[in-house]
Amino acid sequence: MISVLLADDQALVRAGFRALLAAEPDIEVVAEAADGAQAVEHALAKRPDVILMDIRMPDVDGLEATRRIVAEPELAGVHVVILTTFDLDEYVFEALRTGASGFLVKDTEPVELLRGVRAVASGDALLSPGVTRRLIAEFANRSKEPVRGADLAALTEREREVLALVAEGLSNDEIAARLVVSPATAKTHVSRAMIKLGARDRAQLVVFAYEAGLVRPGWLG
Repeated sequence: MISVLLADDQALVRAGFRALLAAEPDIEVVAEAADGAQAVEHALAKRPDVILMDIRMPDVDGLEATRRIVAEPELAGVHVVILTTFDLDEYVFEALRTGASGFLVKDTEPVELLRGVRAVASGDALLSPGVTRRLIAEFANRSKEPVRGADLAALTEREREVLALVAEGLSNDEIAARLVVSPATAKTHVSRAMIKLGARDRAQLVVFAYEAGLVRPGWLG
């Protein structure tokens, strides 16, 4: 069973998500939170596989709640998915930098929500190739220089190559096809890059690649 925590300040929104998720045989909603502080409390008590976290909530918002959850070592296995009204919400990029595993727009189709919950629970980042490019390029374009927030010196040349492909939004199978290697080999390279960079998941790998200048959508030179 995939355990899910719902965090949204609107009761009707939570009820809608709960009804959809509870109808699935492999998903269980274990708690609900009306603000970020409650989300952190329930996360510590229930340790869900996935948290659907609204970005805008009173008092403690979703960004701060995500930051607190990611900082807790005992919650290392908890994956936060940011819920937002707009697909280029100004806070989404910061949430990904903080450690969120991806995001969903609130009016997404039910089948996409369910697919997303299952994907994140299995360790995948909830970022489609198109969304990855649009979301991070939007913010990257606002900087004249790469942030250089991640040190890629520890990576091998092949791992750097794989990291760049992850930043394009490619899956392990797509990376394998691009590099003419097996999916298992591609997965191994991705896993090693995550370990060396201290990334929680693929979403953070994408952020690291942009911040280190490995992928530079809007910078000149």
